[in-house]
Amino acid sequence: MSFTKAQIITVSLAGVATAVGVAVATIQSGAMKQSNPPIAESPASTRNQIAGPTNNPESRQPEHLQAQTQAVESPKPQPAQTPALQSSLVAGVSGQKVEPVVVTPPNSGCKITQAVVSDPNPPLNVRSIPQVRGSNIVGKLKNNTFVSVAEEQNGWLRITDPPGWIAKNRTESSCSNVTQQINFRPGGDEAIVKGRIIGGGSHSYRIRARKGQTMTVRNRKDVFPQIITPRGKLLAGNPYEGNETEWTGKVPVTGNYTLQLDSNFRGYEYEFSVQLR
Repeated sequence: MSFTKAQIITVSLAGVATAVGVAVATIQSGAMKQSNPPIAESPASTRNQIAGPTNNPESRQPEHLQAQTQAVESPKPQPAQTPALQSSLVAGVSGQKVEPVVVTPPNSGCKITQAVVSDPNPPLNVRSIPQVRGSNIVGKLKNNTFVSVAEEQNGWLRITDPPGWIAKNRTESSCSNVTQQINFRPGGDEAIVKGRIIGGGSHSYRIRARKGQTMTVRNRKDVFPQIITPRGKLLAGNPYEGNETEWTGKVPVTGNYTLQLDSNFRGYEYEFSVQLR
């Protein structure tokens, strides 16, 4: 079978085109293999894939379902706490109890009728005038000696037996008559009252209470105070009916209640607590 020159040229050109096409396909296949190498299987690649948006439209969730999912998963906003609520929560967590206020009687600026000698270098000198001079000593007193005081002047006490002057800072003394108001600490409901009556006198402490409140008085030393209503009625603490140690009761009326201690001789130390709720 013989071919013309034209047919031979056509067949040659077709063979060249086929070879070129095969070469181009081979090159493209090799490039795709280099740009997308095979991923090795491992727990990290198969189990810990990071969730994220995908370009596949079929994997996207409809917008109305996305809104519902977000509404379920998103936490609801909490209402802001007011300062009063915050402070009440703090107080409830802390639970701190307010300490009782301590009340003591004054020992100056008042009339002193009796004193007891308490000299760090006894005996105490009794002088004829209220001055320190070597020649004016008229007597000496031992510690714990009670003396009656007739007058006070510039840090000196004039005593009647033996007659003369003694230094006040070498004695212990108290105001003969005391009337003092009890005020609790802010948020508190209890007070501790303690003091000493030297000689005769009366120490009275007043506390304001509302009708129906519960008052509790506890003795912490030897003498229980008289509890007197605003109208002068004795609620407890009768000195002629034994030695009470505690009293609790509802106050009958609103007003100032008096807790009173009296001394007719050399006095005593006292201490008691009062609580009002």
